[in-house]
Amino acid sequence: MRLGILGGSFNPVHLGHLFLAELALSKLKLDRVVLVPAYKSPFKPDAEGMQGYTKDRIDMLACATSGDCRFAVDTCEIDREGVSFTIDTLQDIIERFIPTGKPVLIIGDDLAVDFLKWRDSDRILQLADIAVAQRLNAAPVEYPFPHIKLENEITNISSLMIREKIAQESSSAGVSNWRSLVPPGVRAIIQDRRLYGLNPYALPDEDCTLVNIQLIEAVVKETISTERFIHSKNTALHAVDLCCRFGVNPAAGYLAGIAHDLAKQMDNKLIIKILKSDGHNFSALEKEKPNLLHGKAAAVLLKERFCITNREVLEAIAYHTSGSDNMGALAKIIYIADKTESSRNIDPVYRRMCREDDLDSILYAVLEKTVAKLRSKELVLFEETLLLLNKMKGRKN
Repeated sequence: MRLGILGGSFNPVHLGHLFLAELALSKLKLDRVVLVPAYKSPFKPDAEGMQGYTKDRIDMLACATSGDCRFAVDTCEIDREGVSFTIDTLQDIIERFIPTGKPVLIIGDDLAVDFLKWRDSDRILQLADIAVAQRLNAAPVEYPFPHIKLENEITNISSLMIREKIAQESSSAGVSNWRSLVPPGVRAIIQDRRLYGLNPYALPDEDCTLVNIQLIEAVVKETISTERFIHSKNTALHAVDLCCRFGVNPAAGYLAGIAHDLAKQMDNKLIIKILKSDGHNFSALEKEKPNLLHGKAAAVLLKERFCITNREVLEAIAYHTSGSDNMGALAKIIYIADKTESSRNIDPVYRRMCREDDLDSILYAVLEKTVAKLRSKELVLFEETLLLLNKMKGRKN
């Protein structure tokens, strides 16, 4: 196995790191690159709070390389603690990984300048080939030791830059572009754990973390058709807008919106099985048309498979088809968003209402239209739907 080794603070890991690792794999014909987060870098002894983010840095690296067998994350420097010297890491990795031939040590030109001053640099040259990446100099530079020139494009990204952008966003309550500089999973960890002083407007609860949402969204995408997924995504985005307007946690709105049709395309027998396991009692209409229960089945799946316990989220998903006379604000929002999201062919008046009217007025208008449509097709209505319609009528009058 041809092995590359790329060390760094990875505080946090960003797209520049991954671009360099990808380039080394391709140009140097490597089978794998080992990413080694430093405990304490001899080049950056005063690096800001690096030890305080030890677990986070490992988790972000693991997330950034998830599912890609070309990358390994090795914690030997963190396990050793103290100052992280390359010679110790190199000997350790060679002994454990047993590479074919010399491993390739990938370093930036900012470090290559002083390479001969590194501890046991002569021994490092005996054990590994050195590949120098361009970080500061656009043109390749000659160094007084054997090396491979990677001749990569310089990417203007650094971990320090990302931390500064996060701090800037937190202090000014504005939005900086740091999110585009890291992989989505890394962004989720930074946001959910409030790393680097991140101070977003609303703190999500334990269920509505970005990590959870991304995991569930990936499952939804694989479970339903592309067309149905686009509808779910649009519902989630519309729900976020409505949540922001009516003072409801937008992360909960997105989660409920993206998951509301999780069971939509399941076999009817499986829907019945899922709800029976949850102790559900079936009405005559539900026995005749089990697919109408896909919202309630989705809520059970979220609770059992993903350990979601947020009552408002589960209620919103369960009642997005039938409605309920005891619906909370989030449930009302999901019911509305499901019927009025941007890919639906509906009268624009309902979308204008979503921007201008109060929540109950929007719900009543959407509910009335939905009931009228079902009655025109001579379809039987849920008892919950009729109870909700009568309740909303009473408020309207």
